[in-house]
Amino acid sequence: MTSVTIRIQESDFDIAREIALLAEGRTDIGAVVSFSGICRGSDGDGVSALTLEHYPDMAEAEIRRHVDEAIARWPLNGVTVVHRVGRLTPGQNIVLVLTASAHRQAAFQAAEFLMDYLKTSAPFWKQEENASGSNWVEAQAQDDAAAARWTKS
Repeated sequence: MTSVTIRIQESDFDIAREIALLAEGRTDIGAVVSFSGICRGSDGDGVSALTLEHYPDMAEAEIRRHVDEAIARWPLNGVTVVHRVGRLTPGQNIVLVLTASAHRQAAFQAAEFLMDYLKTSAPFWKQEENASGSNWVEAQAQDDAAAARWTKS
């Protein structure tokens, strides 16, 4: 049975705790892959904060739809997706994707698939703040290209 946890929240999360919860009591898990996205600071753009917004219920349902697709594509034993909303400053956690499987390859591929989806198509909107004001972040071509490789022909 594949355990699934999806949460959208303002509060921070503890990566080690989330991994422990995913694997607790499970002897069928041989690999847990984690991706954690962190609010980046001044790498030339001088970002001082990000504000993430979403449509409640719709965002959870869309994430669940893609988690279900990942479960159908790879032999997963567990998936956790935690996404934060609200105002975040550099160094704070934004998103966590955990995938668990008996073997590492499935866990790696599923985690990458889910992050590509979250980056390009999940119903979240990101506004960056910097010294000159704020602006909504547009989709990036390289993110769309990364997500396109998962499209079934």
